[in-house]
Amino acid sequence: MRRWAITIFLFVISSYSYAKAQPPRGIVWSKDGNAYYSVDAGKIIKTSLPSFKKETIADKQDLTIPESGKSLYVRNLIVYEEVQKILIYTNSEKVWRYDTRGDYWIYSLADKSLYQLGVSLPPSSLMFAKISPDGTKAAYSSRHNLYSEDLRTHTITQLTQDGTDKIINGTFDWAYEEEFGCRDGFRWSSDSKQIAYWQIDATGIKNFLLMDNTDSIYSFTKPVEYPKVGEDPSACKVGVVTVASANTVWMNVPGDAVQHYIPRMEWVPNGQLIVQQLNRKQNESNVYLLNPSNGASQKIMTESDNAWIDIKSRWDDDNPKGWDFINNDKAFLWVSEKDGWRHIYSISLDGKKETLLTKGNYDMISLNAVDQLHGYVYFTASPNNATQKYLYRVSINGSAKDKGAAEMITPIAQKGTHNYTVSPNGLFAAHSFSSHDYTPVSEWVSLPGHAIIKAGTEKSVLDKESAVEMIHVTTADSVTMDGWMIKPTPFDSTKKYPVVFYVYSEPGSTTVEDSYGSAGNYLFQGNMSEEGYIQISLDGRGTPSPKGAAWRKSIYRKVGILNIHDQAEAAKKIRQWNFVDTTRIAVWGWSGGGSTTLNLLFQHPEIYQTGIAIAPITYRLSYDNIYEERYMGLPQENREDYINASAITYAKGLKGNLLLIHGTGDDNVHYQNTELLINELVRYNKNFQLMSYPNRTHSLGEGAGTRMHLSTLYTKYLREHCFGGGR
Repeated sequence: MRRWAITIFLFVISSYSYAKAQPPRGIVWSKDGNAYYSVDAGKIIKTSLPSFKKETIADKQDLTIPESGKSLYVRNLIVYEEVQKILIYTNSEKVWRYDTRGDYWIYSLADKSLYQLGVSLPPSSLMFAKISPDGTKAAYSSRHNLYSEDLRTHTITQLTQDGTDKIINGTFDWAYEEEFGCRDGFRWSSDSKQIAYWQIDATGIKNFLLMDNTDSIYSFTKPVEYPKVGEDPSACKVGVVTVASANTVWMNVPGDAVQHYIPRMEWVPNGQLIVQQLNRKQNESNVYLLNPSNGASQKIMTESDNAWIDIKSRWDDDNPKGWDFINNDKAFLWVSEKDGWRHIYSISLDGKKETLLTKGNYDMISLNAVDQLHGYVYFTASPNNATQKYLYRVSINGSAKDKGAAEMITPIAQKGTHNYTVSPNGLFAAHSFSSHDYTPVSEWVSLPGHAIIKAGTEKSVLDKESAVEMIHVTTADSVTMDGWMIKPTPFDSTKKYPVVFYVYSEPGSTTVEDSYGSAGNYLFQGNMSEEGYIQISLDGRGTPSPKGAAWRKSIYRKVGILNIHDQAEAAKKIRQWNFVDTTRIAVWGWSGGGSTTLNLLFQHPEIYQTGIAIAPITYRLSYDNIYEERYMGLPQENREDYINASAITYAKGLKGNLLLIHGTGDDNVHYQNTELLINELVRYNKNFQLMSYPNRTHSLGEGAGTRMHLSTLYTKYLREHCFGGGR
């Protein structure tokens, strides 16, 4: 479960990852890192660095379909430099969150030919197509089966035969995608003879039926295989299929295939496979080497935690299932919180040697690049301010030269949030910077010196009129929470103003970042500052701030309890400010933030008078097993924690104003949650307002006028029940 906001998803594939996992999004680098590819006016352009000289690789005519005379719309591309081919993704369609299903075309740089893959399969049904390392074949998933295609004869071979709605080969079910970031589910071997793939068996998973009342005169249901918390997960196993024979050898990963997860799998350069296995409670991780010929397994490392173990998408969401091999493929990078901080380690391939690379009492935030040529790992961190982010590097070998000390690459004077896309050779990076009071700038820099090689069109400047303040609130429990605040403009300290809290507060996301535009209200129509509102958001314990494992994992088995306590205690402190009107306190949030809103409104009516909850989980036992069991444990062992964390348990405490908003087609947080809450509110004769959006999903982004209507509704309700202005 993730916090929802207005975001744009860029699905771009990197040119240097033939057989790797779901490839990085962002810049399409050349293999050597000295250039990048882009699409401009229907043409594919190669831009060399640091000169930024542009070369047209394929013009619009080259990408024109002969039969129709129409030029391809390039949604995504992979450039295979060694074999002189470009794989083009187009006609994409949404699968759950992202448009990962579509059509694939191959453009040959050698003879300028253009042809479509999988022409005998249904349109827009191919997923995660990849060209083999030797350039002779392609593979893709379609309708839950794997296929290979000879690029010379265009002969298509079906590699798996058992794919159904519930037997899923080469991709994943809803839960794996949502909670592990797993989508691309197969890998080419380096010799192009085999493909390793996941098979998810969801036959034991019950369908949750979404009701569609508007797309037909007669209503119909839309089934989603959805494992509710406490229900067994989908069975998961890894197979290796030989392309020539279409014969699969199943890997012998120890344990019950139903009671474990395999969130990561990759080919080792020596021809073995490596996988990470999590137990169902996700507090024990095992890493195995697998023999693709007979499936034999060898455990090389294990780790356990009293709470949970995060998976790679937490710190490397662009490449959640890849593996970073180093030192001539004799070791790999690993991230662990076992010493109380999220650190990067080097692990020998046999698991016998472990070297801590990022030493110190701080968390790495993201792993940005592995520069094997020069021997460095680039990562972001912020040792002194959890709301900011900077680029660092350490030696891959943890060499005595730097004694493991991290070298800060970002200019120390630029206080705020920095984002980087680093080239494979570690020499260049696309860099962006902003803070709450410095306007955003994007530029190209050389590394490690951070010299600007191409300035952005706009220079970052101090916004002297920015009303955003970065704040800290320390509760009676001595918990210091980071936050942001926007005061009314103009502000009169002798008057009292309403406060609107924006909340999320669960382990899925933070709401406080020292970056330009991250503070504020994206649903409100108008200027809340000019209308006299104080806006505040705070990150308490349990949010994934880089404050150490103890901060993040203190919420274990206490989601809906500890986070509610922290938010309420902070609000009590804020109510003591002499310019706060304690009779006009509102709170709102989406998804987990909707859950927090309800719990605050119901449990603390003495603090909050108005709440707007969008797509909330109202009953913790109604959500999916991977998310809930990771943070709350198994309900078979501690069901009372789930009940105590659920908003419906406290519905009778509602005294203020509640606007409840939900899409009936939400496949993530089911509309069932809102109906369960309605029953409780009716039982206790509690008045509230409800807006149901027919067939809209968790994002409430579908349908003409939906976003405008949502924004109008939100704004009107807030103005009526928590009016702005000082008094």
